[in-house]
Amino acid sequence: MQFGYARVSTLDQNPSMQLDALKRAGCKKILTDEGISGAAAKRPALAKILKAVGPGDVLVVWRLDRLGRSLTHLAEIRAWATSCPPYETDRIDRHDDGAGPADLS
Repeated sequence: MQFGYARVSTLDQNPSMQLDALKRAGCKKILTDEGISGAAAKRPALAKILKAVGPGDVLVVWRLDRLGRSLTHLAEIRAWATSCPPYETDRIDRHDDGAGPADLS
């Protein structure tokens, strides 16, 4: 299954552009954190999605900065995923226009 994750930093931001892209990418389940900075340690929707993904599933984000603001946090997510075999986390598919979703699997 393809899971989508969207995040906006403030409540006055609109996640619709992210949600539309995730739907176009074929995500069957999309969760959103709203009003939460990427630097925040607690992101309930992200935590829920990370618990839900399993072997063969794909986590799709509109841009990598929606998943984590720091390289350290992205590395922590990757380390967590690789500790849960048989995940494949080496493929990052970035659309040519740079505006499409990044596919993390």
